[in-house]
Amino acid sequence: MTSPDLPRQFTIREGDLRVLNPFDEVKLATLGRAIRLRPGDDLLDLCSGKGELLCTWARDHGITGTGVDISTVFTAAARERAAELGVADRVRFVHGDAGAYTPERQVDVAACVGATWIGGGVPGTLELLGHALRPGGMALVGEPYWRRDPADDETVTGSHARSRDEFRDLPGLVESFGECGWDLVEMVLADQDSWDRYAAAHWLNLRRWLDANPDDELAPELRRELTDDPLRYVRFQREHMGWGVFALLRR
Repeated sequence: MTSPDLPRQFTIREGDLRVLNPFDEVKLATLGRAIRLRPGDDLLDLCSGKGELLCTWARDHGITGTGVDISTVFTAAARERAAELGVADRVRFVHGDAGAYTPERQVDVAACVGATWIGGGVPGTLELLGHALRPGGMALVGEPYWRRDPADDETVTGSHARSRDEFRDLPGLVESFGECGWDLVEMVLADQDSWDRYAAAHWLNLRRWLDANPDDELAPELRRELTDDPLRYVRFQREHMGWGVFALLRR
């Protein structure tokens, strides 16, 4: 039976990016300091991507951890990053469905940064993370929110939302954490520069791939994406969407 994997479009688009969200390395480091990681803390990172969170925090804070991701390409890159930073003895990366993963033991911090679809949204993802946490453990959730109320359906779809109700504004998102029984205790938010760096890096990755693979079966689809996405981003998503990582403790 073939193991699940991400479609190639995702790995082409992300290219050589290490942080697969609108967060740069400085903000990722800020988050690690803000939540006061301690040496020996054990982390679980669901949808761990290329492992930058676990690898850099293991190097900088002495934590241990496990990352789970459905992409074979991202999982291999995470293992390479762990070896590069000299932390392969402290972190491990598992290829698999993060939404169905059962940890071997409860952890101090459980994260799902930018992939709450694995739980069908924020409430379901917090439930998944909660099952993995020891008493008093911390959940980290990365999630978009509306910076500005979208005026019409074109703005909604142009911001990569399926509907206006898919995301809340920032006060509504914070309120939802309390509704789920969690206290918000820290947050680090993306800004327009970190959004720009993430979005624009995709365009360069796509163009370089298209130049090198003009006859690939994906070339027409990715050519359309490169043509349409920059204007869509600056017209809709850049002005309307925010994103952040939120640290939560159960009440």
